[in-house]
Parts: sequence; structure tokens; C-alpha cells
Amino acid sequence: MSAPFAPYDPGPTKRRRGRAPRFRRVPLRMVLPNLVTLLALCCGLTAMRMALEARWEYAIGAIVLAAFLDALDGRLARLIRGTSKFGAELDSLADFVNFGVAPALILYSWLLSEVKSLGWIAALVYAISAALRLARFNVSIDDPDKPAWAVNFFTGVPAPAGALTVLLPIYLEFVGIVPHLEELAPVIALYVVAIGLLMVSLLPTFSGKRFGSRIRRDLVLPLFVVVVLFVALLASYPFEVLAAGGIAYLASIPFAWRSYKRFKAGDEADPAPTGEELDEEAEGSLDDLADNDKGDTR
Repeated sequence: MSAPFAPYDPGPTKRRRGRAPRFRRVPLRMVLPNLVTLLALCCGLTAMRMALEARWEYAIGAIVLAAFLDALDGRLARLIRGTSKFGAELDSLADFVNFGVAPALILYSWLLSEVKSLGWIAALVYAISAALRLARFNVSIDDPDKPAWAVNFFTGVPAPAGALTVLLPIYLEFVGIVPHLEELAPVIALYVVAIGLLMVSLLPTFSGKRFGSRIRRDLVLPLFVVVVLFVALLASYPFEVLAAGGIAYLASIPFAWRSYKRFKAGDEADPAPTGEELDEEAEGSLDDLADNDKGDTR
């Protein structure tokens, strides 16, 4: 009798020659990151339900939790060596739902529906931009021609940051800065389209992948205090913290562009040798070696 479910296949694995493939138990480290991704997906779907029920605080909270889990699953997979092709594909699908579809539905249910087709078009543009951004990221992730410093930058605004930034008008309304007026819906629609264009643009943005990878011993305890302080502020003043973070992120884009230009200028000033230059250098070293050998025989 066959099993009712298809066996879990994390992707191609190395097999020893001469042995037929056999079924093996999947280690927990291969499954755990995917469970975190599924929890993030549940948060995104829950955010959609909260938006349909006009419970904006819970909807935004679910998006924030999804962003936290999205940042956690990849690092967890690399830490416990649980990366797989299956996990990468699942993560991309979850990101599209969590940071493409869910924010668009929240914004449309919140105010964009007041301008009917214009608001829906803005939501569509943002969701499609998120899909294109994720597809481009998956294609370029294994580019062998990238310089080493390129890991410090993303191309365009990443999907989680785009989701948290596009919801900025809702944060400002709860803070009391932006009133809930139908007249503001066209302006917010333009803002949503602008964030979508930033996601598919070629503007470099800070990735933060190397931030915090190594921590000095004397900074460990202060880091604990800062993290606890941030969580406490986020729990006590969520919309103020999210609004400040969204504005700070948008303000950091020009600085990221300038930093990217400096790295690129330095790379062009001292380019890496090409394959032909390496061959010529190898030939020259062999000629020098031959001359040295001749000198020794004289």
C-alpha cells in the first residue's frame, strides 16, 4: 500500500556511486526552516483576514511578525545547514503572499477603495512589482560575476522592507499626522506605485547581511539592552516606531547609492584580472622560471 502523501524531497543531494537510491529519514534541520517559513505565510494570510475585518492594528502586526520570521528562516537554515532548493522556492512564494499581496489588500481595504479603479490599479502595480522583484532576486542570487562587496547591497528595495514601508500612511494615521480622508486616496495611490517602482528599480539599498555577523565581546551586553529596548518600544509605541523606521529607511536610500558608487569606483580603479591577463601572467612566470633554470646551468 502506497503512502497517502508524497515523500518530502528537499532537492538534489550527493549520492555515492555504485549504490542505488534509497529512502532515508529527513533530518530535522532540513524541516525546521521550512516550518518557520510556513508560520510566516500563516501570518501573511492572517493579515489579509484582519484587513477584511478592518482590524488594522492586527493586520499590521501580522505583517511585522511575518517580516521577522522571514529574516529568521534564512539565517536559521544557514546556521544549522538546512538550506535546500525546496526551502528557497517556498520562501519566495511566501514572500510574495506576505509582502506583495497582503500589503496591497490592506491598503485597498483601508483607503484605496475610495477611489475605486485608481486604488485597485495602485494595489496591482505594487503586488506585481513585488513578484518581479522576487523573481529578479532568484535569478541573480547565483551570479558569479558579482564582486565581493556587492553582498552589502540589494538591487532595489527588498520585498519585506517594501511591505513595511508601503504601509507608512497607515502608521501616520494612527500616530495622528495623516487624517483618514477620501481626498488623500489619490496621493496615497501614487505613493504605493512609487514604492512598487523602487522595488523593481536598479537603485542600490543597504542589505545589512554582514551587520551583526561578528560582535565584540564588550558589546554583547549593550546589544542585549538595545534589543530589549527596541522590543519594548515596538510593543508600547508600535506605530511611532514603525513610522520612524519607514522614514529612516527611505532616507537611507541616497546614502546607499553614494556608498555603492564609492565601492564601484574603487573596483574600477583596481579591476580584477581577466582570464586572458591571468594566462599571460602565467606564461610570463613560466618564461622567468625557464630563464632562471638556464642561469643555473651556466
